[in-house]
Amino acid sequence: MPDTEEPVGQDRAVQAIRFAIGMRHRGFNLFALGAEGTGRRSLVMQYLAQAAAHQPVPDDLVYVHNFTESESHRPRTLRLPAGRAAGLKKDMDWLVDELLVALPAGLDAEEYRNKKQDLEDSFKERQEELLGEMADEAKAHGVALIRTAVGLALTPFKPNGEEMSPEEFEELPEDEQDRFTAQMEELQERLQATAKQIPQWERETRHTVRELEQEVVTYAISHLMEELQERYADLPEVLEYLAAVTDDITDNVDDFLEAEGEEGEETIAPKLGEGGLRRYRVNVLVNNTATGGAPVVHEDHPTQPNLIGRIEHIAQYGALITDFNLIKAGALHKANGGYLVLDARKVLLNPFAWEDLKRSLKTREIRIESPGQSTGLMSTVTLEPEPFTLDVKVVLIGDPELYYLLSQNDPEFGELFKVAADFDWRMDRTDENVMGIARSVATLTRKEELRALDRAAVARVVEQAAREVEDAHKLSTHMATLADLVREANYWAGLAGAETVSAAHVQQAIDAATYRQDRVREHVQEEIKRGIVHIATEGAEIGQVNGLAVLELGRFSFGRPSRISARVSLGKGDVVDIEREVDLGGALHGKGVLILTSFLSGRFGLDTPLSLEASLVFEQSYGGVDGDSASSTELYALLSALAELPVSQGFAVTGSVDQNGRIQAIGGVNEKVEGFFDLCAARGLTGKQGVLIPATNVPHLMLRRDVVEACREGRFAIYPIETIDQGIELLTGVPAGARDDKGEWPAGSVNRKVQARLAAFARKLDEIGNGRRRNGNGG
Repeated sequence: MPDTEEPVGQDRAVQAIRFAIGMRHRGFNLFALGAEGTGRRSLVMQYLAQAAAHQPVPDDLVYVHNFTESESHRPRTLRLPAGRAAGLKKDMDWLVDELLVALPAGLDAEEYRNKKQDLEDSFKERQEELLGEMADEAKAHGVALIRTAVGLALTPFKPNGEEMSPEEFEELPEDEQDRFTAQMEELQERLQATAKQIPQWERETRHTVRELEQEVVTYAISHLMEELQERYADLPEVLEYLAAVTDDITDNVDDFLEAEGEEGEETIAPKLGEGGLRRYRVNVLVNNTATGGAPVVHEDHPTQPNLIGRIEHIAQYGALITDFNLIKAGALHKANGGYLVLDARKVLLNPFAWEDLKRSLKTREIRIESPGQSTGLMSTVTLEPEPFTLDVKVVLIGDPELYYLLSQNDPEFGELFKVAADFDWRMDRTDENVMGIARSVATLTRKEELRALDRAAVARVVEQAAREVEDAHKLSTHMATLADLVREANYWAGLAGAETVSAAHVQQAIDAATYRQDRVREHVQEEIKRGIVHIATEGAEIGQVNGLAVLELGRFSFGRPSRISARVSLGKGDVVDIEREVDLGGALHGKGVLILTSFLSGRFGLDTPLSLEASLVFEQSYGGVDGDSASSTELYALLSALAELPVSQGFAVTGSVDQNGRIQAIGGVNEKVEGFFDLCAARGLTGKQGVLIPATNVPHLMLRRDVVEACREGRFAIYPIETIDQGIELLTGVPAGARDDKGEWPAGSVNRKVQARLAAFARKLDEIGNGRRRNGNGG
């Protein structure tokens, strides 16, 4: 058979997926709901990949430094055509490397150094000339202008030209001291006024040196920038960014330099380490160079940082610091312009992930915030990156229960996820679907290099697909289980040295899988066979019927026979469910008991009230009982007790009953039949044993081969029952009877015996009541 990737039996889901992909309007995101193993994920990924291949490749996403001083904590976003971001990053790294060489070389050139020296010498000459004039003027007044560690100062000097010490100044006559003091005060004022020019000249010199430096820097970087500007001439955002870089480099050229030398000899050298140069780097969040079509991203660990991105920190000198280079992309960034696939349960289990995902979809932007920032619980100064515009189709994959819970309890869910792809767990058993399973099996064997299956093996796999859904007219869509069955059958074929997989190998795989899980079932059967748990499979008993239940242990389930008994006595029409009285019976079980009580009242209590007290119990049941599948069994036991007719113990019964006595379908029919069959087979099949099932459950029979063979050979039987009357006739061997025109039941019938017993109860109660009244009057 040819390979196939087409889904089998999921037409409804396929149509929903295609609609969601094609619908580009806001809010038409997809929720794929279905049981695990129905191919939800693989089918979604398959169709997304097909659609994405024909869609344009989205832009690269980049963060760069914001050179606006007041906005430096808000890194800027750039969107570049696919593949251009990596080039920009490489070009900026190249630019920094080139400038680390070019700038020191330019500023260390002889021409620049000479011009700078001339400017500095000119300033010094003007300064010295001014100070000389001040000194000459002071000298003319007998005062010396001296330089100290804290600046310029005035002091008197002696006629021989030597400075006068403070002690010598104190020895002068008072009028001399006053003269010197007055002259120095006058000179001090003029000195201060004149000295104010020096800082202004110094500023002017620095400004001139700065302009000279900028000329050298501009010349050094102009040809480098021109090359980059030509390369990105088609991208206005990048040109704007490069202009901001040029201005910043010109203003911060010292970041590229450091002084070296000894004893006053200074040279210019490249600065070691990144330091402030990190701001010229380019942080490429998303690089779509190798992407073909739109991206399809499956995020398996959808934490809040993994979804919307995060800002990392590095430890430096005992503190945590960060910059725009430490911004990391989230799944929304990577899937922007394409599709994001998430497991709904995992998203909901991760704190803040669900709310931030919804916020991003509603605002159509990706805003990177830590949980503390988004909840207002953290006020630490950190980066606030500009958000990217979001254009993504999100696909959530989850269980149906989760979908309905979100629809019911989250008002925003329906607005954001308007499309549901409902994956069915079963499909019709048509020729087309059978061939679909066969093609899927053939594809699997070739893809995983397994042995081919022969016709009978494929047929056995199809039978098991029907068994999985308990319906002879349906097939399972749980392809993961069927694939595991094929793999296990291949294993057993390999052990047997077979070249192809046969039906026997498939059956061996099924049996082996059952054996690995049926320890509990084996122990239950053993306890019954040893008589520890009393279940009769021969003889007849009054008021005792074998019921059937299903126990589930993970994905393994099996049938467990139970002995159900009924006792009746005089009373007021009450039917006591012992299981419910001791809180071992569930709500559905209690409902079933109330329904059978209603049946009794409707059939036998039309003329007189029911005058009985009845009790029903699951004997040797030590756990909870729920479900109404034993309600017909309990009714049979009650009718047997009332009619005092023994019930054949070779039968087991399952099925619920309505108020009119019709038998209704139940679940787990195959496990229930096989559970009782295994017990009878262990004790020896007599040919008088069997199971009564609802007639509406006949299409659900997909029994084991040994059960089918035993039925074919007459060693075991399965009886489809439509009404309580049919069942009680089979169990007791006595006709149930039908009312005649007068409303009477035929003599000897089960219903006649029940009615007679109830009438006897009523008479007895009347006699007891009359006797009490007579005794009371006589008193």
